[in-house]
Amino acid sequence: MSEFRRVTDTLTVSPQITEADLARAAAEGFVLVINNRPDGEDPDQPSAAALGAAAHANGLGYLHIPVRGGPTAEQVEAVREAIESADGPVLAFCRSGTRSIVTWSLGQALSGQADRETLLAQGAAAGYDLSGVLPR
Repeated sequence: MSEFRRVTDTLTVSPQITEADLARAAAEGFVLVINNRPDGEDPDQPSAAALGAAAHANGLGYLHIPVRGGPTAEQVEAVREAIESADGPVLAFCRSGTRSIVTWSLGQALSGQADRETLLAQGAAAGYDLSGVLPR
């Protein structure tokens, strides 16, 4: 089972999840799963299609917004909008969770929804160092 790392009331991030983790996510009250991992990074990772089918089978919404390297402005905005419009908590994941929290935090910073210090603290509390990615 993957480690779900709560960042805010609306966002939790995780390293790579499995189909079994989706049942747990549904049981814990998540309503949407965002997959920030491109298919094919590791031969053992489940495909986006398989995870999407499992998410839907568990009553979860599912978005695949694959991020390679740093997120684009479009990816940042797509994640921000998805989380903002979700009717409950969102679980975002990638290989380690870093791309997911970076993409989310950039959206928060650029939209003015959170200041750098708050985002740094939220990242640190979830086990991520955002100091090198957030605008000053």
